[in-house]
Amino acid sequence: QVQLVESGGGLVQPGGSLRLSCEASGFTLDYYAVGWFRRDPGREYEGVACISSDGSSTYYEDTAKGRFTIIRDNAKNTVFLQMNNLEPEDTAIYSCAHPPGGTCRGDFGFWGQGTQVTVSS
Repeated sequence: QVQLVESGGGLVQPGGSLRLSCEASGFTLDYYAVGWFRRDPGREYEGVACISSDGSSTYYEDTAKGRFTIIRDNAKNTVFLQMNNLEPEDTAIYSCAHPPGGTCRGDFGFWGQGTQVTVSS
């Protein structure tokens, strides 16, 4: 089946770390840029990070910059989001998605189901 599957979420204390995975099945992910997005109740989805298909360009939401790192491993057909120094405000459902092409532009129209990240003391 053609899908994106996120994993790696969980409950952590402030200052903790998580490594999220976005694994593609049924297609080759290295053709596409991949973005991570998040949402919580009452919020719109916001972009957190994105990486181009060749890994040469990365982008981060302002509050994520310096704390989060997006990495891709095309051999594993997977994109990771390393999240360090997590804060309660990072609590959300995190989903990965890809646009039609290899740059972090356009319509991110294909999504995974998401993984819950909860940061709480």
